[in-house]
Amino acid sequence: MTSAAGLAVIALLTTACSASDDGDSDSAGGGGKITLHVGTFGTFGFDKKGADLYTAYEKTHPNIKIVEDNVQDGQKYWDTLKLRMSRNSGLADIQAIEVGYIAEATGPTMASKWVDLSKAKGADTSAFVDYKTKQATVPGSDQVIGLGTDIGPMAICYRKDYFKQAGLASEPDAVAKLWQGDWAKFLDVGAQFKKKAPKGVSFTDSASGLFNAVLSAQPQQYSDANGKLVYDTSPGVKKAWDLAVKAAEGGYTAKLRQFDEKGTWNAAIKNGKFATVACPAWMTGIIKDNAPKDKGKWAIALPPQNGNWGGSFLGVPKSGKHVKEATELATYLTAAAQQEKVFGVNGNTPSNKAALTATESAKIAYFGDTPAGKIYSTIAQGITPAPIGANDGQVKTFLTDNGILDIEQRGTAPKKAWDNVTKLVNDKIEQ
Repeated sequence: MTSAAGLAVIALLTTACSASDDGDSDSAGGGGKITLHVGTFGTFGFDKKGADLYTAYEKTHPNIKIVEDNVQDGQKYWDTLKLRMSRNSGLADIQAIEVGYIAEATGPTMASKWVDLSKAKGADTSAFVDYKTKQATVPGSDQVIGLGTDIGPMAICYRKDYFKQAGLASEPDAVAKLWQGDWAKFLDVGAQFKKKAPKGVSFTDSASGLFNAVLSAQPQQYSDANGKLVYDTSPGVKKAWDLAVKAAEGGYTAKLRQFDEKGTWNAAIKNGKFATVACPAWMTGIIKDNAPKDKGKWAIALPPQNGNWGGSFLGVPKSGKHVKEATELATYLTAAAQQEKVFGVNGNTPSNKAALTATESAKIAYFGDTPAGKIYSTIAQGITPAPIGANDGQVKTFLTDNGILDIEQRGTAPKKAWDNVTKLVNDKIEQ
């Protein structure tokens, strides 16, 4: 019997077009156009909903047509990419790589299948914040497999109107002071909010989102400096797990799974079902896209502690039919000018150093007068990335989509939920 996850992967394989299996990508010899496919997940801000970078590139490169193949679920996206890479078939010309999977992408199984962008004409790997390029460098070599798109400085996005209704401070500086210095204070604010919450509105969207936010600030997460999994003894994981369990059992959340395929979480954003969401910079674009009518109601505040959740890279698979053109496009999409444009529309904080400096005083139109650039650059300056192991992304999925979600939605006892996660890790991951 095919599992649900297997069916999802098969569906992605058959529905998401790619450069290697799409007929029009070979049309350069006929109609004169090359189709470049860009494989992404979530919201990168390259398309018409964002900074419309594809259209601008096509205008200056009339022989290029760009198609974005997007999957919202990051885990399913990565599972599909790995399968295609193992077959050297079905890959997009450019593939996005989330930071949680970068250690696997630079590992021995996959490293040789990416173009070395440190040697690519026009690509300047020194243009990005140092740790970003280091993360994309194959261990023991100078091969760089990805150009940085964004980083994920972690703030809190909140509904100003709901905070006012609950009798809480509503301006960013004052809100930040409510929970400054300690994630436990965030739930203390949640307790105050619950007392006067607008009808049908939860304090925050999900316990899993809180877990990721708290963990983003911890010096040790899933793996140690040697890449060995230590999630079961990690102080950072324990702290994040305990607070997420408290939020789930205390009724602080809307009991949602972020990025779920049915769109329930997206609909909850649209319908204003929660007052806060852990908000790495890339989350601002998701809020904007799902709740355009609430422009000006959402604001951004500094988090209890600085941390980094997410951020991505663009890599070019060697098996692509148009490697040269794909490399040129990846270089364009990650250049300073383009990263500045994406921030102004979607809020993705640049990993390009020049763009990061340029956006320090910038604002995101959707969030009005909120000093978004100042907030995210302040957080970014306080980031010290934790070690990343090859299995971090998978373990994160087990902890959030299995363990924590079971507690939140099904009332599973925390110990049993943890035991279930441990069993999944032992069964599914070679160590």
